[in-house]
Parts: sequence; C-alpha cells; structure tokens
Amino acid sequence: MAVNLLGLVAVIVFYMLILATGIWASRKSKREEKSCPGPRSEVAMVGGRNIGTLVGIFTTTATWVGGGFINGIAEITYLPHRGISWVQAPLGYSFSLILGGLFFVKPMRAKQFVTMMDPFQEKFGRVMGSLLLIPAVLGDIFWSAAILAALGATMTVILDIETYLSIILSACVVTIYTLLGGLYSVAYTDVMQMVFIVISLWFCVPFAIMNPAVADIKYTMVNELYQSPWIGKIETNQISRWIDDLLYMSLGGIPWQVYFQRVLAASSTSQARKTSYIAGVFCFTLSFPSIIIGAVAVSTDWNQTSYGLPTPSERQESSMILPIVLQYLCPAYVAMLGIGAVSAAVMSSADSSLLSASSMFARNIYKTIIRKKAAEKEVIWIMRTAVVLFGALATVLAILTNSIYGLWFLSSEFVYAILFPQLVCVLFIPSTNTYGSAAGYLIGLTLRLLAGEPFLQIPPIIQYPGISFKNGTFEQRFPFKTFTMLLSLLSTVVFSYLASFVFKRKILPVRFDVFKITEKVREVPAAQDEQITLKDCRID
Repeated sequence: MAVNLLGLVAVIVFYMLILATGIWASRKSKREEKSCPGPRSEVAMVGGRNIGTLVGIFTTTATWVGGGFINGIAEITYLPHRGISWVQAPLGYSFSLILGGLFFVKPMRAKQFVTMMDPFQEKFGRVMGSLLLIPAVLGDIFWSAAILAALGATMTVILDIETYLSIILSACVVTIYTLLGGLYSVAYTDVMQMVFIVISLWFCVPFAIMNPAVADIKYTMVNELYQSPWIGKIETNQISRWIDDLLYMSLGGIPWQVYFQRVLAASSTSQARKTSYIAGVFCFTLSFPSIIIGAVAVSTDWNQTSYGLPTPSERQESSMILPIVLQYLCPAYVAMLGIGAVSAAVMSSADSSLLSASSMFARNIYKTIIRKKAAEKEVIWIMRTAVVLFGALATVLAILTNSIYGLWFLSSEFVYAILFPQLVCVLFIPSTNTYGSAAGYLIGLTLRLLAGEPFLQIPPIIQYPGISFKNGTFEQRFPFKTFTMLLSLLSTVVFSYLASFVFKRKILPVRFDVFKITEKVREVPAAQDEQITLKDCRID
C-alpha cells in the first residue's frame, strides 16, 4: 500500500490551520474570562451568552452537517432500493432546528440555564436529573466515535493510510482546541470548517458528473441503468416506518446539549430563534452535494474506472461511496479538497459533541452532586479533563468497535424515547413530578430494548405488527420509535398525576413521599445561584 504523500501533506496543512484557529480563539476565551462578570465556566460552556448571529448560524449548522451527514446522505442515495426517497436526514434535522426555534428556545432561555440538563435537575431533583443525563452523554460519545470511524475509513480510501492513524490524528486536533478554548474555539473553527465544506464539496461535484464513466444522472434518476433508479421508492408496507424515522429525526434531534448549548449562548431569545431557523434552511440545502454524489455513483459504469468490478454495493462498501467517488471519478487535487471537506465536517461535529458531554458532566454531575462548593476554576479544569477522557474514549471506540453506528443509533433512540417526552413535560406540563419522570424513563427504556436492534444483534422480544425477518435479521415496520416515545410521555403524565393524587389525598402517608412532591419545593442545582446575565462578551 503506497501512501498518498501529497494528499497526506494537504490534510496535515488543513489540520494545522484548524488547530491554529482554535488556539487563537482560546486566547480570546481567556481574555473574556477575565473581563466578563459572572461565572468563568459559563464563558467556556456558553460563550458568555453573547455569540454573534453569523457565528451562531455557522456553528449551529456545523453541528448537524457532520461527517455522518454528508457520508450518510451519499450512501442512502446510492443504495439499491433506497435512493433519495429515503434520504430523510436533511428534512428531519431541518425540522428539528425549526421546531426547536419555534417552541423550545424561549422556555429554555427564560431561566438562564447553562446546560440542557439544568431544568431536569431543577424540577425532578439531582438524582433523577443525573439518570436522564446518561443517554445524553452516551449519545454524544458514541456520535463522536462513529464520525471519527467514518473519517478513518474515508482517509483509508483516498490517502492509503491506516485507519487508526487518521482517527488518532483527527481526535488529537479536535481535543486540543476544544480543551483550550471551550465554546469559543468550537464556534470559530466551525465557521472555518463550514466555509471549507461548502466550497470544496460543490467544487468536487462538476468533476464527478463530467467523468466519462458517468451516465446522465437525470436519466438514471428514474430509469434502471446500472442498478435501481436513485429516485428510490417507498413501498406501501414501508410508509409507517418512513414516517416513524422522519418523526424520530425531527423530534429526537431537539433534546441534545449540542443544540441547546448554542441556543443558550446566543445574546437574545430572538437571535437564538433566528439562528435556529436559518441553520435549519442551511442544513437542508447543504445536503445537495452529497445527494448528487450518490446519484453519480448510481450512474457510474465502474468497469470503466480503475475501481473496476464488482461495484461498491456488491463489495459491501456502500458506506464509503462518497470517498470512492472522489478518489476514482475526480482528479487527485479535487479528491484532496473532498477529503478536507469530510475532515472539516467530522471535526465540526466531534468538537461539539465532546464539549457537550464534558459541559454536562462538569456542571450537572461534578458541580451539582459531587462537589457543590467547587470553585469556578475547579469546574473548568474538570470540564477540560472530561474533554480529554471522553475524546480518548471516543477514539478507542472508533478504532476497536465495529458496531459504533449501532450504539449511536440505539443511544439516540433512547434520547427520543426518554429525553424528548421528559423535556416536553419539564417545559410545558408543570404538573409532572419525579415519580412520573421515573416511570416514563423506565417504560421508555424497557420498550425500546425489547423492540430489539438488528445492528447490535439484539433480538426483538416485542414483535410489533408488520415485523419481517430476512437473512437472519429483522425489520420493525410498525412505527415503534414514536409509539415508545408517546407511551413514555403518557406514562410520565399519568404517573405524575397518580402520585400527586395518592399523597395529596393522603391515600398513602406523606412519610412515603420520598421525592417530597407534597412540599412543592423544587430542588435547584447549586450552580444555579451563580447565574448572571453577561452582556459585554460578544463573539462577532
């Protein structure tokens, strides 16, 4: 295997630019920590609550438009019997940003929260809030690992280097600048990464389309040439699953700290909403290059390329279709731009996920539960330590585990089944309490596990109507994700009412009220007392 030295040098130069930007931003962060009033940890976690509109739009968009986004869209478009009809991420993630702006921004900002978990701990108590934090943190770590693994595979195709080397290099760069500058470094590097993604991917598209081995994609959209048409088709018995997946992405994309970190960092509620709306539109439009690349792959006679036959689909390499197109249908210098785009997309999501997980751990576990009187400097160092540890864990998972995407999908479905209904309750249904929260958590978790997970070879104990078994695996066609979420929501409300009823009517003695709901006292995190609105620290 001959290493592509020119490509490797180009990637290293790109990484150095990103790292330099992150280090520069970290110096700005340190200046702001000294000049801004209020807790220093808020500068690292929410950028002093004054991120400018332009930077906010870029960093919010970059959080969704990651390596999994651009690679996954190309893969689904290319896959036989899937196609663009099944490319739901652009619609789903755009809807999640717009719905978040419409309904969730205002109540989350009303009490100057620092993390998404603050309202849970305030309403349901520290212990229950910590249990709800588990799927949120695991989702961030697994997502970081999944996209690092995807980057490793991409660099292996284009640069001919070992997968683990690219994973380690990328993880180190991301960890260093996130460690040094917190949200400032993440936001500024996101701006640079988004510009690079847009320019480089659109630059690659014409070269791929004009390759002699590629047929007219308008023709192959509806006509079978080398495989099934890339427009795709949704069978009648798949409609419920299609709707379920769209709702899962749209609603399940809301209860993530990476989103609310940006919402809470905006200088005002109106700006946070505007940022969310515009990012939703950008998220949709930035899917077009990946869709075209997937369509090009469908339209390619691979026998006319150096890739040869069998096709990527027949070799089980559909997940790497974007780098394969760049490598075999574009000139070498164009492929280098493409790998830069993938690298930028990966880092723009990985840094957000690492900062998200470490912020929640430092504030909602360490500061709120372990050391309630921890100084601000101590909290910041705990957050930095968590960035390193979570980054190392994600790197190890990316190198050693073959089922990272399965782990991430499962954990993200836990977020949808458990966190989304709880977030709705904590923000919009004030009568809910800790008993209902615990019941909704257990029911959502149990039902999701019993539905099985084919990627992780977890058998379906509950076989919903329409389940199909084929080639040793299974597919739940019933909209069980949304069904589980709704049952979890209903359980939270019903059990909250029942608990309130039995204690207030004294059907059960008050001494059995372990969560003290009859006292009508909300447990507020210790760090909440220190919150100050910061007005003079602006990221322009």
